[in-house]
Amino acid sequence: MSDTTPSTNATTRRNFVKGTAALGVGAALASTGIASRAYAQQADTIKVGLIGCGGRGTGAAQDAVGGSNGVKITALADLFPDRLEGSANTLKNNLNDKFDVPANQMFSGWDAYKQVIATDVDMVILATPPHFRPMMLKAAVDAGKHVFFEKPVAVDSWGCRLVEECGKIAEQKGLGIVTGTQRRHEVKYIEAMKRVHDGMIGDVIGAYVYWQQGSLWNKGREQGWSDMEWQLRNWLYFTWLSGDHIVEQHVHNIDVALWAFQDQAPIKAYGNGGRQQRTGPEWGHINDHFSLEVMMPGAKRFTSFSRQIPGCDNYVAEEIYGSKGILRTGDRNRLYSYDGKLLAELNNPGGHNPYVQEHTDLIASIRAGEPLNEAARIAQSTRTAIMCREAAYSGKNCGYDFLKNDSKLQLKPDSYAFGPIETPPVYIPGEYQLS
Repeated sequence: MSDTTPSTNATTRRNFVKGTAALGVGAALASTGIASRAYAQQADTIKVGLIGCGGRGTGAAQDAVGGSNGVKITALADLFPDRLEGSANTLKNNLNDKFDVPANQMFSGWDAYKQVIATDVDMVILATPPHFRPMMLKAAVDAGKHVFFEKPVAVDSWGCRLVEECGKIAEQKGLGIVTGTQRRHEVKYIEAMKRVHDGMIGDVIGAYVYWQQGSLWNKGREQGWSDMEWQLRNWLYFTWLSGDHIVEQHVHNIDVALWAFQDQAPIKAYGNGGRQQRTGPEWGHINDHFSLEVMMPGAKRFTSFSRQIPGCDNYVAEEIYGSKGILRTGDRNRLYSYDGKLLAELNNPGGHNPYVQEHTDLIASIRAGEPLNEAARIAQSTRTAIMCREAAYSGKNCGYDFLKNDSKLQLKPDSYAFGPIETPPVYIPGEYQLS
């Protein structure tokens, strides 16, 4: 039963959870004589549907179940039947009785996500390629479902606007939306950023953010695959599906930079990108490196470096510069003064897993009747990454307000069907036009 069609004769699962939270969990349980430690067992199960059964989706489903009591996976969807079957086998083996998906709640095909949303799930995990996430978020929110969805949440201006609209509707409906920017749920990052915002390194004046690594997976084209299927199975390498790696992957670091700047919206981006090592057709048409500057309010800025080229030195981290010192992230988040004094060193506690914690936080907020809603924040971070991509593609300054208010950019195929689809040309600065 969805939130949009509450029973008039009985308390729904969500209303029961919200009702006890409104009283305060301890008070509500004390009034019924139930020990507080039994709450998770007494509360009705939160049913979760997984949409997108690749490695990240399968992992997210396990994280959601592993981080909270009383959570089960009850429906699955994927475009491809083989991915659906593979995920189902993995989850069944790993989750045991927390995987409760009958055959009639396993769906494949272009409309499979609608079928999962139509089942009796309380929450959905959206782990499809980024292109599809805005439309699937809308379907879930319209149906009254809580949502965990992976980053980035869009690949174009249209998608970011839709995510923001859905976030407002979700807030009105009392629905939770959390995204896969796990650093926002990671103890060492949270504690480090508290110190930054409390002034330990002075006023934040700039930052450098990095995601520099080798190449990721690539699937060779198999006999019988149409152009569309080949692109979908190699979605990382097509901008309409992934947003390019600066959006799909580097959004993590860009999000941390914006966090350091108190989540202010940027002004504009300018810089470079290119395709130097991954030049074969098997790599689609995206860039393999970017370097940009992002202008922030108050004449402040941060610099962004992202690269997917094998054989180079790798570095994935952020460096936040203040007027009195610096925060360097990595295996330990360390804050220094400019004379070299170590001000703080922050680690995750034993057993802490931010990939699990983001689900735990969402589910706890739902049960408390105060669901988290990260839609506006992640739309801003995603749009900032898109702004950087568009600046590099065009070789021109790209403004944040332009993308938010005026841009008509919408990346999509002529139709969602298996068949021929061209690989776009590689983007050439000076020729590519902002839209």
